[in-house]
Amino acid sequence: MDQTAAAQDELAFLAAYDASVYARPSVAVDVALLTVARGSLQTLLVQRAGQPQQGRWALPGGFVAIDESLDAAAARVLAAKAGLEDVFSEQLYTFGEPGRDPRTRVISVVYFALVEPGRLERAVEARGDRQLALATLEVAANGRVRGVRAVGPGGAELPLAFDHAAILATAVERVRGKLDYAPIGFELLPGAFTLLELRRVHEAVLGRPLNKDSFRRKVIDRGLVEPTGDRATGLGHRPPELYRFARPAEADR
Repeated sequence: MDQTAAAQDELAFLAAYDASVYARPSVAVDVALLTVARGSLQTLLVQRAGQPQQGRWALPGGFVAIDESLDAAAARVLAAKAGLEDVFSEQLYTFGEPGRDPRTRVISVVYFALVEPGRLERAVEARGDRQLALATLEVAANGRVRGVRAVGPGGAELPLAFDHAAILATAVERVRGKLDYAPIGFELLPGAFTLLELRRVHEAVLGRPLNKDSFRRKVIDRGLVEPTGDRATGLGHRPPELYRFARPAEADR
């Protein structure tokens, strides 16, 4: 069959095609925004105003429009539900257990991002209706992350909607996996920082303390950071040295 005939045959097939023959699941996106503030791993949650799971806390998310890309949908729900724009995110995993949503068959493509804590705090303050919360994540320090607890500013546990505890656990696993080879603090720290500040970020992600000397050797020997030549100010008679994340070519050595 020549190309012209093949093209005409395809057009005829599509004109007669009945998409209703096959059941079609709904597709959603959810975004796990992670940060480190006051020594704790935190995430941004939205309280559900309607059913199902009314009153429970969920990641910013929503259904994907029929003519919308996944990236565009993620950006849209962040702007609409969290008031956040220009957040760099990447796909984490696709969650598709048949019973994960009681409404219908919903497949969620999940994104995750590391965000500077001030941005998330400002998002909560700007909303002002208590439907947003910056929740502390309590995660086991050892072994595989199998679930998390979200704790609100007042210390009470925030019940999570759907399978969002499993989603957050997966996001934490991904970030922990990046610690040895990627500058995960890039979005969480200023351009110049002390090794103490960097270590506290790693401790918050891992959920356990780290030895100061071995941590210093590790990040320097692996070329993840480089000295700026400056020292911190206002921190006593012997201010610590400031570092920055190494350029990609150096960090990959």
